[in-house]
Amino acid sequence: MFDNEYSKYWQTVVQTMLDGLMIVDPDGIIISTNDALEELTGYTRDELIGQSCDILECSSCFGTRKDGGDKHCALFNAGKVRHSRCILKRKDGSPLHVMKNAAILKDSEGVVVGGVETLSDYTELVVRDQVISSLRKELSIEDSFEGIIGTSPDMRQVFDLIQSAAQSEAPVIIYGESGTGKELVAGAIHRLSPRSDGPFIKVNCAALNESLLESELFGHVKGAFTGADRTRMGRFEAATKGSIFLDEIGDLPLSTQVKLLRVLQEKEIEKVGDYKPVPIDVRVVAATNRDLNRLMKEGQFRDDLYYRIGVIPIYLPALRDRIEDIPILVDAFVHRIQVKTGKPIRGMDKSALEMLMRHEWPGNVRELINVIEYAFVLCSKGDIRLEHLPRSLKETSPIPSEKKRNEGIPRKKGYDRNQIMDALHTAGGNKSEAARILGISRVTLWKRLNVLDIQVDREIRG
Repeated sequence: MFDNEYSKYWQTVVQTMLDGLMIVDPDGIIISTNDALEELTGYTRDELIGQSCDILECSSCFGTRKDGGDKHCALFNAGKVRHSRCILKRKDGSPLHVMKNAAILKDSEGVVVGGVETLSDYTELVVRDQVISSLRKELSIEDSFEGIIGTSPDMRQVFDLIQSAAQSEAPVIIYGESGTGKELVAGAIHRLSPRSDGPFIKVNCAALNESLLESELFGHVKGAFTGADRTRMGRFEAATKGSIFLDEIGDLPLSTQVKLLRVLQEKEIEKVGDYKPVPIDVRVVAATNRDLNRLMKEGQFRDDLYYRIGVIPIYLPALRDRIEDIPILVDAFVHRIQVKTGKPIRGMDKSALEMLMRHEWPGNVRELINVIEYAFVLCSKGDIRLEHLPRSLKETSPIPSEKKRNEGIPRKKGYDRNQIMDALHTAGGNKSEAARILGISRVTLWKRLNVLDIQVDREIRG
């Protein structure tokens, strides 16, 4: 009676285990399983019992046989298996990553009568490791600097300026069109600076009206205005020992410009509704997509503030002025979105990439990201092709026909084939230097090279 109850207890324990359990005889025939194994593999108990353990196609067992093992499982060679990672195949054919522990079973006379295995599912951990590995690869991409991607001469110069500016305490202003990555540059300056352990506080100066902006920047005391039911810390105070990023500083109202100038000069702020100065220790990084010189002439931006914030200017090139970076940007963004969506998309085919390199990109890198995200919606697998790109992109980037490739080429400086070839030879094949010699932009030179079918690597460097 006691033995029967004891046996039932053990059966209950085995069947309530979260790990799969399987018992095999010396020939590898499955003679017992538990409920967890059925759930893990998708096979029912009836489908497993009496079958060879080969049915699960364990990767470690196949490896043992490949190496000359005389048994179906490494267990019968080594006597035990501890913390062995292997891959099984579920009934539906999908892989099942498991951690295997196993031991041989002997009778009272020491004869091997079988083996028992426990299998712990760690598929989710494998998937997580793959995502982490992929993200690490993305972060360590050879053609990037602090997450900013580019190899063009202009971007290399920007990277050098970022490194130099990071070691200074002087205010920095970043100029660039919308979508060029001004916030990325500001973040890189902070991370590379001695203030990297401090906070990095961002303020969009164009997003708030004048009264709210001053409260956001400098804080306010209780009762300073209707609704101010408590004293509030401002962004400058919150950025103490760190950096503050003033995005779209060209949109600051003149009254706020006066107060910001005092902050830069005196290194202290006054909360709205208070007269007591609060000392601050903050590095200021600003950015704008507007022409501050024009705004000064129009009386919309103070000269003295301009010279205070513009000690270290950094100019970000528009995407149309660094088209040679488009292929690596596309590779990086395709990889990033592929990781996020899980779609089996490899990259972009040549014709689609050529269309991207002909586009003017008024929205810059941000527009490029949007185009690739759109393509991911239409493309199910393989390479992104022309039909996966937005119609608006195709309409603004017509593909010249072969018939028209050499027709209608203006014969002014920088457009004649002989002039371009002479400049390329003088520059040793360097396109940026050739464009400078010709007095045209790199994007214009690239278009002329495409129309004239000039292969620089073959005709100049080859």
